[in-house]
Amino acid sequence: MSTPVRPLALVTGASSGIGFELALRFADGGYDLVVAAEDDELSSAAAQLRTRGGGVEAVQVDLSTAAGVEELYARVRTAGRLLDAAALNAGVGLGHAFVEEELQEVLQLIDLNVRGTAHLAHLVLRDMVARERGRLLLTSSIASTMPGTYQAVYNASKSFVQALALALQEELRGSPVTVTSLMPGPTDTRFFARAGMLDTRIGRSSVKDDPAEVARQGYEAMVRGDRRVVAGSLMTKVMGAGNKVLPEQVKAVAHRLMAQPKR
Repeated sequence: MSTPVRPLALVTGASSGIGFELALRFADGGYDLVVAAEDDELSSAAAQLRTRGGGVEAVQVDLSTAAGVEELYARVRTAGRLLDAAALNAGVGLGHAFVEEELQEVLQLIDLNVRGTAHLAHLVLRDMVARERGRLLLTSSIASTMPGTYQAVYNASKSFVQALALALQEELRGSPVTVTSLMPGPTDTRFFARAGMLDTRIGRSSVKDDPAEVARQGYEAMVRGDRRVVAGSLMTKVMGAGNKVLPEQVKAVAHRLMAQPKR
């Protein structure tokens, strides 16, 4: 008797944090994996994932470039298997005042968080729709619901991802292909260090969500085919609910208090 073929999932930003925890969830859920990230830590992350018993292909690639996105999806297709699920989680943050940020860093963030996500989502969904099967998880953020004072470009990029997810859900209404928006709050990863935000109130705070719990809630929402999930602690969920009714100016001020660098 032949061994059943395991479903295949793609996870980007999988070397650490929420992306790595999502990959663990997929592996424990019986998926073979294609995992992608730009940094050298991807190889050790892939080794840990292989201990879960499934196949894991690691692709170290820069998804802020069109060539990187195309290379990753070519590697997916080379195996001769179509994706059953994809979690597009790769992204970077950038703190401090907009006019003080380096333009190249601003544009690179947009290229990864916005352009790369849209490019890869198009490739993934094109095949899923043709196959009439598949689940897509897009990592947005609770930041998408508020003006990002001192994180202006990051929050704007996550607003793009959130709007994209909601529009795709409507376009695919009634289709067996589902799109779920994962909306974490502040999470205990290296995001704040990489974004240069350790001198901010939120960066210094010890009250952050567990990335494993965020990934669990996101993965389970994707499996159910939910449209969105504000993932993390009760505090994060309350924040998400509050952002639906608070005026934009109030949210902008609140964000400044959290994200303004210490002078």
